[in-house]
Amino acid sequence: MLATRRREILKMLAGAAAWPLLHGDALAAISAVHAQLASKYQGKALDPHQNAIVETIAEIIIPETHTPGAKSASVAEFIDIVLADWADDAERRRFLDGLAEVDRRSQELFAKDFAALNLARQSEIVRGFDEEFMVDVADQAGRPKDPKDKDEPMFKKSSFFAMMKRLTLIGYYTSAVGARTLHYQIVPSSHIQCAPIEPQEAD
Repeated sequence: MLATRRREILKMLAGAAAWPLLHGDALAAISAVHAQLASKYQGKALDPHQNAIVETIAEIIIPETHTPGAKSASVAEFIDIVLADWADDAERRRFLDGLAEVDRRSQELFAKDFAALNLARQSEIVRGFDEEFMVDVADQAGRPKDPKDKDEPMFKKSSFFAMMKRLTLIGYYTSAVGARTLHYQIVPSSHIQCAPIEPQEAD
């Protein structure tokens, strides 16, 4: 039952409109993932080299500015748990193959592994993946769903980065760090339209 629930939640997280669909059980399950990170976490799905790639890409997606970045929120560890405990073999392999592709492009462009590059070159590679992702989003939106594609990744070319980007955002904004950044509101509780503006007295 728990494995089935995790699979259902992972499917929600793969969807473009995931946030409005996150019910109490989903948020509780995600909170349980974060609870595993309270103590020193030992990776299960990612080796140290793969973890370094995930950690770097996540920090590029959500960098530290005046608020903490993805690394401070242990996003790489969050993704490791999701891959190890929630993803099926095909999804895990697709993600790990994507990490290998990151290094392949890095070697092709700069003759170094991704983790050994400076931030500017790392960002250039990530930007390439993101551009492919956006092209696939537009392509997916513009064509009808083919029933034969039901077991295929939603985004054929960029499915690794689609998963990477979404898990980074979800891992960050459901963490204690992300909650503080959002002032503990994943979805605002209310929206007041056309609120009157009180006239201000001239100084």
